[in-house]
Amino acid sequence: MSSGTSAEHESTPAGRASPTPDAAQHLAAIITSSDDAIISKDLNGIVTSWNKGAERLFGYSAEEIIGKPILLLIPADRQSEEPGIIERIRRGERIEHYETIRRRKDGSPIDISLTVSPIRDGTGTVVGASKIARDISERRRADEQLRRQAKHLQTLNHVAEVVSRDLDLQRIVQSITDLATELSGAKFGAFFYNVSNEAGQSYLLYALSGAPREAFETFGLPRNTALFAQTFRGEGIVRVDDIAKDPRYGKSAPHHGMPAGHLPVVSYLAVPVMSSSNEVIGGLFFGHDRAGVFSDESESLIAAVAAQAAVAIDNARLHRAAQTEIEQRKKAEEAKELLLNELRHRVKNTLGTVQAIASQTFRTAPEEERQAFVARLHALSDAHDLLNLQNWRSVGVEETIARALTPFQQRDRKRFVLGGPVVELNPTTALLLSMVIHELGTNAVKYGALSNDSGEVAVTWSLGETSNGTRLKLDWVEHGGPAVKKPEKRGFGSQMIERTLRGEQGAAMFDYAAAGLHCILEIKI
Repeated sequence: MSSGTSAEHESTPAGRASPTPDAAQHLAAIITSSDDAIISKDLNGIVTSWNKGAERLFGYSAEEIIGKPILLLIPADRQSEEPGIIERIRRGERIEHYETIRRRKDGSPIDISLTVSPIRDGTGTVVGASKIARDISERRRADEQLRRQAKHLQTLNHVAEVVSRDLDLQRIVQSITDLATELSGAKFGAFFYNVSNEAGQSYLLYALSGAPREAFETFGLPRNTALFAQTFRGEGIVRVDDIAKDPRYGKSAPHHGMPAGHLPVVSYLAVPVMSSSNEVIGGLFFGHDRAGVFSDESESLIAAVAAQAAVAIDNARLHRAAQTEIEQRKKAEEAKELLLNELRHRVKNTLGTVQAIASQTFRTAPEEERQAFVARLHALSDAHDLLNLQNWRSVGVEETIARALTPFQQRDRKRFVLGGPVVELNPTTALLLSMVIHELGTNAVKYGALSNDSGEVAVTWSLGETSNGTRLKLDWVEHGGPAVKKPEKRGFGSQMIERTLRGEQGAAMFDYAAAGLHCILEIKI
């Protein structure tokens, strides 16, 4: 801070008019009433004048200091400044706004800004110096406060950067503990935090800074004692200038105070770390072996760090939960795939065994009947293959019908027209529909539209709501085949379709129109 005041004790040089008595009195009044310290000294550093401002600033009265060395005001480590100032004054130089430290009468230091001007006699010869000293302690404190705030902001930004780029819980809490210990001015710090294992059991872990783990391991983890309880319950910050003088200290067994060999704690600061759901995650604890180390400023800074720590730990927990879920899903998928492979293998073996038994059982039956039975087994096998491809999840109606009709397709001619909305079927319904469609296709090859080269089949479907739930309605319409007439007796295929659908709370209706068979199926889904 500049002095903003200019006053020099200077004799009038030769050839210049002397100040009038009124001007001299006015100058003296300014010097006397100035808030700044205005001092004069000779070239030997002896004080020759001292105003009220100097008395207020340094604590010496004029009677106490005039005639004494100016070195009384200069701290021992700064007395080397004085010869340099005197040398510049001898050369007639003016020293503007020189910032330094001086000493009060009680020995306390004070930050000042000095302006030093040479004093000349009537011939212009330099005979001494006039000093204007202004107290800049407040400005220095403000500058220091700004510097600390800038440093703290930088540290908080660093904390945010560290915790935002990492999802490993242990690394996060160690980084936070180290940074918070430095930020608070503590000699040592600890972060005690709750974690849960896969079984849901909660336990306490900790990270340390400024002290070895052995310093805590022999004393066990902190408990909900009178002093710790407020932090562990998340009720607020605990700050103590001298822990031994706190009324809560020494109330809990077994130590009733500081355990023997414990780290020396005089100043104490504890800040709870709370999640976004107000769960107490843990607490940041700091100590110092000197009293009164922690301030309002350090308390608010650590509270900000605790808030960032809570966000980071919440994110780390969510990440870990997601990783655990992914791992569990992966294991479940692997187990499911193993089970499906085993099921696929067993179904194939079972169908193969059934086919072998049927061939032995029906070896005297007509070839046509044997082929029909084998074809039905193949249809069932194909339906299982489709479900295996879908991992036994839902499968579409169109895909199920197309797969069942594949054996009846011709490469050079399209024989089927399919149309309907996208409908997903569960595995049981898909198997049922596949078998029914296969039976209708077999019947069309033997007697209907697929028994010649010109017939076609249209298969359409829709969804409808009934009192019994959602139903899939499917129309099988043949045309272009030979003339149709109602059979005198019902065949095995039509009986199987009717009985199967009836068991599944469905229905099958056959219209043997001359133009072609029209079969209406209803299946509950």
